[in-house]
Amino acid sequence: MKPMIPSLLLLALGSAQAAPIAMEDQSQLKVPGSHAPAMFTPPSETDLPDNAFGKMVREGHALFVDTRRLMPEAVGNGMNCSNCHLDQGRLAYSAPLWGAYPMYPAYRKKNDKVNTFAERIQGCFQFSMNGTPPAADSPQMTALSVYAYWLSTQAPTGVETPGRGYPEVAPPAGGYDFKRGEQVYGEQCAICHGDQGQGQKVAGEYVMPPLWGRDSYNWGAGMHRINTAASFIKHNMPLGRPGSLSDQQAWDVAAWINRHERPQDPRLVEGSIEKTRLKFHANDGVNLYGQKVDGVLIGQGTGG
Repeated sequence: MKPMIPSLLLLALGSAQAAPIAMEDQSQLKVPGSHAPAMFTPPSETDLPDNAFGKMVREGHALFVDTRRLMPEAVGNGMNCSNCHLDQGRLAYSAPLWGAYPMYPAYRKKNDKVNTFAERIQGCFQFSMNGTPPAADSPQMTALSVYAYWLSTQAPTGVETPGRGYPEVAPPAGGYDFKRGEQVYGEQCAICHGDQGQGQKVAGEYVMPPLWGRDSYNWGAGMHRINTAASFIKHNMPLGRPGSLSDQQAWDVAAWINRHERPQDPRLVEGSIEKTRLKFHANDGVNLYGQKVDGVLIGQGTGG
């Protein structure tokens, strides 16, 4: 096996040629003992065969963790797939690929149709990455799907596997509070994501993703829902200390993050925020799109 190369160093190199990316262990990111252990363990790199299949799995892995640099034509912001699916898509309670792949095809209310797994990934490119989805039969989509398939080796099909998705965090009895969220953000999040949510770069490449602004997820992404962001934050953040925030803190900081502008929802209806809110956001969890906060209309987008 080749020596492990830290992924941040690979990003810093910024070479035009795709560098080999080691599947390093990130066991410090695992969910603490408050959760029952996941019933499924994905295969390790040592299980990969030395053939065309193994080569494609490695290609899919590289695209997954270094998406923005390797697929600039498809990514319109500063995000990688691995920003929302931690530990290279392996981590339980962080929407792991092994919990998603076996559940497709599936109906999605978001686009009111039965989606294939490839269509589900296309949605991630359109919304979470504010980009242009690759074709379902493109080499990149094939590699990403093969990587997800491999991580799901021996996982049950069509079964809600423990550890799938982001476990729901019930809304606090008193609701969320922006001021408290701002304080939590400054104390717990700004060190990695910047005091203005701008993320961090090394050699021009993001090593910590932006949480708002033009390089973050757009208003159509699932993470714009305060309840979804709170669930992700509660079970995965701060990095290396998942579960250390209270439910209240998770909701407060999620609300603070999602009161800030980001790229417009690409489904914008006739240029109208209100029509878009009514069609796509009014019944889509807890979100601020199309509402006024401190007299300012949320959802105007960042432009560009």
